Amino acid sequence: METSKKKENLEIEGYPIEGLSISGHETCIIFPSLKIAFDIGKCPQRAIFQEFLFISHGHMDHIGGLPMYVATRGLYSLKPPTIIVPMEIKESVEKLLQVHRDMDQSELKCNIIGLNIGEEYQLRKDLVVKAFRTYHVIPSQGYIVYCVKHKLKQEYVGLPGNEIKKLKLSGVESTYVDNTMTVQNARDYGHIHLSEIKYHADRFHNKAILLIHFSARYKLDEIKAAVSAMPPSLEGRVFALTNGF
Repeated sequence: METSKKKENLEIEGYPIEGLSISGHETCIIFPSLKIAFDIGKCPQRAIFQEFLFISHGHMDHIGGLPMYVATRGLYSLKPPTIIVPMEIKESVEKLLQVHRDMDQSELKCNIIGLNIGEEYQLRKDLVVKAFRTYHVIPSQGYIVYCVKHKLKQEYVGLPGNEIKKLKLSGVESTYVDNTMTVQNARDYGHIHLSEIKYHADRFHNKAILLIHFSARYKLDEIKAAVSAMPPSLEGRVFALTNGF
């Protein structure tokens, strides 16, 4: 799907964003300026060059390309990646990679880090990731990435820490966008309906919101039409990752 569709260049709050996210098919969201990827999907080419990978859960459309990601970085003589996974699946991920080591007779070098909800890991001097709880049909979690700076910008001086955290970008799935599927249908599958985001619009204090994980049942124009009809409080702050549609 990725290669047959025209890719849309997306930049939000100064961060270029690449990848694709199609429910049930593939999710891999890439922030090349930070060298990080959220989930690996089928391992799109650009994901290979990201040093850090955050896995949200064990469904195949989110983790299926993991062995290829590690193997191809090794093939290109790139630094072994750091892969953050939910603690519940860390042992299974290690077993998965060992199976591929045995079959491929290669080292598949990588650093697997398991995080529990609320735990943090320092990726590098200026970058920290923290796991937070998400709700799906199997154990899952999301990740907050903090850019740590020793000197706070003058416009942020005096703001409490929790307000500073809200200032940038939030990624939110929106699998269903119309009335052909109800909110309860979405929840039955551990997903979110766009109407829920609209209903809770006043709770979003981020500068920008990136919607991902749309159902493959939709066409591009249907997604764009639904996203353009957001409440005034979200106007100009909501973006959609539509590569592959």
